[in-house]
Amino acid sequence: MRGSSSYRHSVKTDNSSFERVKDFKYLGTNLTNQNSIHKEIKGRWMSRMACYHSVQNFMSSSLLSKNIKIKIYRTIILPAILYGCETWSLTLREERRLRVFGN
Repeated sequence: MRGSSSYRHSVKTDNSSFERVKDFKYLGTNLTNQNSIHKEIKGRWMSRMACYHSVQNFMSSSLLSKNIKIKIYRTIILPAILYGCETWSLTLREERRLRVFGN
């Protein structure tokens, strides 16, 4: 009940008090009070870009075969995107977006 006086902004137990927040990062994953994974996926997309730029010279090299480039993608870039994905609860739209990375 938003705006009501019964809406609690923190939780108190024994000697501890926990503040209610919209989102926070825990073990490298962005968690929200709405259980939205959108911000996490956006962050993973940015990680993908950083990883790609770190290996861009290899990926654009004509000296490496296509198979080697695929192995680089699967071992460096893809894990940066999918780190922690086992715990994500996805909507169908988000699942479709992530499938693009695997293909």
